[in-house]
Amino acid sequence: MLRYMTAGESHGKGIMVILDGVPAGLAMDEGFVASELKRRMHGYGRGGRMAIEPEKPEFISGCRKGVTIGSPVGIMIMNTDYKIEELPEVKSPRPGHADLAGMHKFGFTDARDVLERASARETAMRVAAGAVAKLLLKEFGIRILSHVTMIGGVEADTEGLSFEEVQKRSDVSVSKVRCADKKAEELMCKAIDKAKEDKDTLGGAFEVMAEGVPAGLGSYAQWDARLDGALARAVMAIPAVKAVSIGKGMECAARRGSDTHDPIAYDKRAKAFTRSSNNAGGLEGGVTNGQPVIIKGFMKPISTLGNPLGSVDIDTKKEAAAATERSDVSAVAACGVVAESVVAIELASAFLGKFGGDSIGQIKKSYDSYIESLKEM
Repeated sequence: MLRYMTAGESHGKGIMVILDGVPAGLAMDEGFVASELKRRMHGYGRGGRMAIEPEKPEFISGCRKGVTIGSPVGIMIMNTDYKIEELPEVKSPRPGHADLAGMHKFGFTDARDVLERASARETAMRVAAGAVAKLLLKEFGIRILSHVTMIGGVEADTEGLSFEEVQKRSDVSVSKVRCADKKAEELMCKAIDKAKEDKDTLGGAFEVMAEGVPAGLGSYAQWDARLDGALARAVMAIPAVKAVSIGKGMECAARRGSDTHDPIAYDKRAKAFTRSSNNAGGLEGGVTNGQPVIIKGFMKPISTLGNPLGSVDIDTKKEAAAATERSDVSAVAACGVVAESVVAIELASAFLGKFGGDSIGQIKKSYDSYIESLKEM
C-alpha cells in the first residue's frame, strides 16, 4: 500500500511530501511531476499566487539515477512567496473557512496560525504524490483525467463522451476551465467574470475518470477495505469539497433498480465479462468491476470574498468584516486536478495491495498472471 504525509504552510519556506510504499524500479519522470503541478495552477478564475510560484519540485529521497529504490520518495517545493513571519495577524475569522474552528481547536487568538496550513496551497504536494502514483499506474495501462461538469450552476453536457473525447476537449490548450462542453464553458467563464465583478466566488463540480482499472481492486470483506470508501474520503478531504458521488450515485437515489444496475454480458471472443452501462462508476461492493472508475466531486464557493461577510473580532467580540486574503474567484478546474491525484494514490495503493511485490518486475509478474486467470473464469 501507499501512504503519504505532507508538511508546510502557505507562506512558509516550502511545502513537502513523503510518499512511502513506492516499489523499486519505477522510472521517475521528474518532468511529468512538474507538468502535473503546472496543471493545478491553470484554470479561469485563479488568483495572483499562481503567477508567483514556479512550482519546481525537488526530489530529495527515494530515487537514484532516475529510478525508485524502494525507500520513501521525498519531494519538496520551495515557496517564492515566503513571508510567514512578516504577515499581519488575522483577527476576524472567515465564514466557511477553517479559521474559527481551528482557533477553537488549538486555542489560538490569531487565525493566521490556522489558515497558513489550512490553505489549499498544501494540495500541490498531493498533486506531486499523485503524479508518482500515476507513473506507477501507467505501467499497467491505467489512465486518469478530470474535467469540469458545472460552475456556478452552469452544467456541461458530456454524457456519452469517451475518455479520449473528454481528454481532447478539456485539454488546457483548448479549454479555459477544463470543460468538454464548449458552449457551457463560455457561460461558465461569463459567470466567473460576473462573480469577479461582484467581488464574489463560485463553486462547481468536476468528474474524475480512471480507465484501464482491472476488476478486483478493493474488498467487500471489511468496511475499511472497500475502495469506494477510500476514494470518497480522499476526494472529500480536498479543501472546499462538500460532497462526493460515485458513478450515477446521486441520480440513482431517485431511480428504480431496473433503471440503475448495469446488466452483465459475456464477450466470448475477448473472454471477458462486459456491461452495457456504467451507472455504478466501476465499483460494486467496494470492489472494482473492470469498468472505468467514475467519481464526481462538488466544490463549494471559496471562503475568501472581496465583499466579506460579517464576522466578529476575536479580541473585542465586536462585529467586524471577515478577513480577506489573496484568493481565487473559482478553482474548480484546479480542484479536479487535485482529485485526479488523490484518486491515483488510492487506486495505486489498492493495486499494490492486490498484486504485492517490492519491485515493478515482481508486480508485473503477479499482474500478468491475474489477468490471464480472469480469462479462464
